[in-house]
Amino acid sequence: METIIFSSRIAQDLIRFLESKKYSKLGVIMDSNTVKHCYPLVSSHLPEHTSFTFEAGEVHKTLDTCVKIWDWMTENSFDRKTLILNIGGGVTGDMGGFCASTYKRGIRFINLPTTLLSQVDASVGGKLGVDFKGFKNHIGVFNQPEGVLIGEEFLDTLPEPELRSGYAEVIKHGLIRNENYFNSLKTENWQAQAWKDIISVSVGIKRDVVEKDPKEDGLRKILNFGHTIGHAVESYYLDTPFHLLHGEAIAIGMIAEAYLSHKFLRLPKEELAIIQENLLSVFGKIQIDKQGFDTIIDLCFQDKKNEGNVLNFSLLKRIGECDFNIVVGREAVAEALDYYNQLSN
Repeated sequence: METIIFSSRIAQDLIRFLESKKYSKLGVIMDSNTVKHCYPLVSSHLPEHTSFTFEAGEVHKTLDTCVKIWDWMTENSFDRKTLILNIGGGVTGDMGGFCASTYKRGIRFINLPTTLLSQVDASVGGKLGVDFKGFKNHIGVFNQPEGVLIGEEFLDTLPEPELRSGYAEVIKHGLIRNENYFNSLKTENWQAQAWKDIISVSVGIKRDVVEKDPKEDGLRKILNFGHTIGHAVESYYLDTPFHLLHGEAIAIGMIAEAYLSHKFLRLPKEELAIIQENLLSVFGKIQIDKQGFDTIIDLCFQDKKNEGNVLNFSLLKRIGECDFNIVVGREAVAEALDYYNQLSN
């Protein structure tokens, strides 16, 4: 597994980590938001380096952007001893790591996650990739970074919607693995929390699961609770004026899949009520376009947990315990989307 460093002095700890590595050149990959708000926190401490910046947003997490990154690597004569530093959220870590892992059959990279979402989820576990033809993370590889340095100070640079987006994954970690952790999470005044402690617990939950199942052959699938429907909803709205952040879509997915958990695994009705109440309290509610249900269900079939033409879900037996490879039909998914739509915020 990758080295994970929890830092309260990110610039100093990053330099110390870089000094422990041997490399010929240092390349830094960032998006247009990170270069303004996060790069200045570490740039003056970095050794000589070359940087690449791409336009921020999930819509740019594509092979077209990868081609530009590979061009930059080639033009700067990066060899196989080059080290890549990805500074940013999940898009940067996923795509920067993917480009590093495929350039010259693989060069090393470090992740410096700057969003709550990337700190508790995307930067841990070695999943790398890009979206393709509207399908989330459709092209990618498994590969571990040299290290992940998590600095709480980056959270101060985030607008509230981005912080809230990451909070969805925090809630998910409690739902699938730790009931006490879930119960400790705030739904009112949720912004005022001990983020360093929360990040540490969430990373620990994800890392424990990934260590037991690095390539998602079984147990690791529980980390996708809320994501089969959530990713489909996110993809459905991706190129529209109603674009949803990842965590906003996953919150919808978790409510819908909690309903499926009640239907198929007998998740207690009172626990379903607690889950939806907590998520609606933090994320509010949108009305999903009922005309789009068929398209959203079609998108569910692109989920990587599926085998053949069968929808495989990860669903809750109870809060804190999740099962996987639960077969669910189209009609039940439509029922779950309709259930979500009928809730009142």
